[in-house]
Amino acid sequence: MDVLCTNELWSGFGERLAAAAPDAGWLLMAPDGTVSRADDGAALSWEEAAPEVIVGSYDVFAQKGLLRPFFGFVAKSGSLRWFQSCSAGFETDLYGELLRRGVRISTGHGTASPIGEYVVWAVLDTFLGAGAWRDAQRGSRGLRGGGHREVDGSTWLVVGMGNIGTEVATRARALGARVIGVRRTPTGDEPVDRMVTPDGLAGELGGADVVVIAAPAGDSTRHLVDAAFLAAMAPDALLVNVARGELVDEAALIAALDAGRPGAAVLDVTSVEPLPADSPLWGHPKVTISPHTSGITNSTNGRLMTLVEDNLGRYLRGAPLRQERTLADWRA
Repeated sequence: MDVLCTNELWSGFGERLAAAAPDAGWLLMAPDGTVSRADDGAALSWEEAAPEVIVGSYDVFAQKGLLRPFFGFVAKSGSLRWFQSCSAGFETDLYGELLRRGVRISTGHGTASPIGEYVVWAVLDTFLGAGAWRDAQRGSRGLRGGGHREVDGSTWLVVGMGNIGTEVATRARALGARVIGVRRTPTGDEPVDRMVTPDGLAGELGGADVVVIAAPAGDSTRHLVDAAFLAAMAPDALLVNVARGELVDEAALIAALDAGRPGAAVLDVTSVEPLPADSPLWGHPKVTISPHTSGITNSTNGRLMTLVEDNLGRYLRGAPLRQERTLADWRA
């Protein structure tokens, strides 16, 4: 059995990967899409490379130029039987195609912790008005402070209480916020002050200082944040989207911000990525944009490895994979 991963994942965790699948041959993909054998460095064409398993890691998204060839190879590989994704979401057409071909897919959740930290940063940065401080510093001028908002005592509405929503809620409560979670099927052990189901979401929007979108993308959540959703938010509320861009109707968001409700938006994801240069989101004074990297840090691949090692062992034993997804889950 051959297994393909990136050069970077192998360079950092090759010994652990080899120990998890000691009889496997390892193939490595460089940032330019070229493939070679790990044992002797021999170069292989895409036609010659025939991995049974491909491990996706977070550096695929961080390394310049690697994203397109990596997923291009995943799509074309006729030998592929199992793809271990690093992403929590798997709503893309590629994943649907792979599942229909009989390829098994398991997802990852190694980004939940840093995304939780990102959301805390987004809220603090906005509540403190730190953008004005940075503008003043660039202009070498003083700026009177004071009058900013506190997280302590604020109310956060977290839409989607999976791994990411759980990390957001935990951190928000540690700072003194009251958290209301939204989930289709509450488990009862969510780290929140109160849970509601999606049919109760609209009634909670007006009382939230912060609304965090952390729900999975799918047919049922496309444009979840629409004109009616935005109109129900408080005038000074902050919207933070760390899910997928398609959950927010961006035209409706711009119109709502212009109308004064909500007060601001922080978007780590957009409907088209990378965001086109002519998008009005770039220059909007109430919008902060980051390039869908809130979850990719210097520790995410290490966090992913625990799952990869476990699933490699399970795959070799014929045991069920952790976090395996099926066509019934795809775009649900």
